[in-house]
Amino acid sequence: MPEPLAEALRLLHLGANQRHILLCVGGKCADSALQQESWQFLKSRLRELDLADRDGGVLRTKADCLRVCMQGPIALVYPEGIWYREATPANLERIIQQHLIGGTPVADLVIARAALQ
Repeated sequence: MPEPLAEALRLLHLGANQRHILLCVGGKCADSALQQESWQFLKSRLRELDLADRDGGVLRTKADCLRVCMQGPIALVYPEGIWYREATPANLERIIQQHLIGGTPVADLVIARAALQ
């Protein structure tokens, strides 16, 4: 594997993350300004809580569209395969505290449970 690629993977702690959250930021599920606000909040909050870029941390991915296209921004958390609606900054804080840290999905925001087989 080329050294720059290996270094990029090492910095992400790929394979050593506890969870992975994907956030829709380009679809039609919510206003684009809200999607970007949610993404910026997620990035900064994971860093503030020391959950980003470390073993046992949370990997985050900006997704153009998660194909639900309503009640967004839509978020998806693996390995559990929990899909969330209305991932606003306030709701992302709940998702971070209760699910990403505490391990319990935020029931009133869950729209689907679809773990990969």
